[in-house]
Amino acid sequence: MTEETGAAPTRTLVLQPVIRGNTEASGGRSADTLLDETAGLALAISLDIVSMRVVPLSRPRPSTLFGGGVVEEIHDRIEADEIGLVIVGRALTPVQQRNLERAWECKVIDRTGLILEIFGERARTREGQLQVELAALSYQRSRLVRSWTHLERQRGGFGFVGGPGESQIEIDRRLIDDRIIRLKRELEQVRRTRGLHRRARARVPYPLIALAGYTNAGKSTLFNRITNADVYADDMLFATLDPTMRQIVLPSGRTAILSDTVGFISDLPMALVAAFRATLEEVTAADVIVHVRDCADPDTDAQRQDVETILDNLLAGVERGPDDDSEEKGPPARLEILNKIDLIDADERAFLADRAQHSDDVVMLSAETGEGCAALLARLDAILAEDESVETFDVSFSDGAALAWLYEKGEVIKRDDSGGNSRITVRLAPRDVARFRRRLDTGVVPE
Repeated sequence: MTEETGAAPTRTLVLQPVIRGNTEASGGRSADTLLDETAGLALAISLDIVSMRVVPLSRPRPSTLFGGGVVEEIHDRIEADEIGLVIVGRALTPVQQRNLERAWECKVIDRTGLILEIFGERARTREGQLQVELAALSYQRSRLVRSWTHLERQRGGFGFVGGPGESQIEIDRRLIDDRIIRLKRELEQVRRTRGLHRRARARVPYPLIALAGYTNAGKSTLFNRITNADVYADDMLFATLDPTMRQIVLPSGRTAILSDTVGFISDLPMALVAAFRATLEEVTAADVIVHVRDCADPDTDAQRQDVETILDNLLAGVERGPDDDSEEKGPPARLEILNKIDLIDADERAFLADRAQHSDDVVMLSAETGEGCAALLARLDAILAEDESVETFDVSFSDGAALAWLYEKGEVIKRDDSGGNSRITVRLAPRDVARFRRRLDTGVVPE
């Protein structure tokens, strides 16, 4: 579906099926909101949306999803408008997809296929490309029934060996399975490499702060604002796919690592969640998860629930225990960011400000203008300090390396050099306290 250079964008019809009376299936969203999100996904890969409409359903048909009258009506629209692609804003079974393509005589993809197309176009790193290919092959494997028109033809040899030969669909499925196995091996190596990087960071150690949230909530804009980076950020869905990390210095002088991650979306296909496990592990390994919300979006509450559900599912399958010589860690702290306050009116802003004032876990800001970002950094500093303890150590004046390590890793509160040693009172994370005590026993300065 990716357009060749200079080619006209594919003329596209967007359909959003909505089952009447079933608000649970839509996550409480209105039909127009669902349609706008599907159209936004299509625009993210520069498709030419000729027409878009909500299609109410009393019940989905197993064969075509839509009723016969709707199928015929849409066929006439496709012919009249010279549509080359129809996007259906929900998951289609392979049979439904095949039957609709036959009935409409054009390409049909569902929500999952569209998201995969976006990911395939946007992934830049080798890891991201591997993840997308794995998800796409898993998706394609279930749809081989519609991918070939010659499946009934047997592709045997010349009869020298005997037997009917192997059908084309079996060959295709076997080739896909072989490729999936290779991709999983490569991604497992990525996962191990990321594990090594996390353990290296734990030895440094800098706490990890992960930005998470609904796609297009402003995570990358906030990342750039805080880190003075130039990560790609745009007003479109899934502008960021590949994770990016930068060091930041918090108001106390404490250093942390900030990670910008892929955005979530409602009904995120499980194949994508599984394929992007290595990337999402950066979220599960974080000390603090910053949930960035677009408070100007009328659908912000439903988006919040989608993100929280995905985060809960991710963290439920993670055992957060010792990492090499680090102390045992509990579940990550969470901080909710109400972003884009520059886009809301005074009444809504006052309402949100009242809520934020009564919660330590909510911060209002505008990543675009920078308003509130200082408060965010101060709150992150306070969260990371909550787990720290105040310790006093006697360090020899000649042990400059140990003194420098304490200043770098902790917050020195008091220093008394009147005795034979330097008595330092410092605020440290529990894992750093343990490391420094081992250093006093062994004489080896920790990393």
